[in-house]
Amino acid sequence: MAFQPCPVVIQPVAVSRCQISPYRDWKTDLLDCSADQTICACGLFVPCILACKVAVEYGECCCVPFLPGALVAMRTGLREQLRITGCVCCDWVAFCCCCPCALCQMARELKSPC
Repeated sequence: MAFQPCPVVIQPVAVSRCQISPYRDWKTDLLDCSADQTICACGLFVPCILACKVAVEYGECCCVPFLPGALVAMRTGLREQLRITGCVCCDWVAFCCCCPCALCQMARELKSPC
């Protein structure tokens, strides 16, 4: 008698052990320079260095901030990754109106413990 394989009729179901966390606010406000004066000074005097540092901490190449629109994309990606409330338009406005402050806020968020 030859072996006849049985067809699979039921697929296993993945069990999720993680619960999706709700969206939250930024840990510090956009203009909250007193939260980390070192980051604030770096954002004020050498924002290009801070942008490179933020890109590397985010997991990107240090040259990414020099691409058009990359900082807005990085801010949006960071916000989505950390489940921070906001929208792409808010990210764009933050960088257009106060780029050093937006960079500092991102740096503070990446620096702070979860």
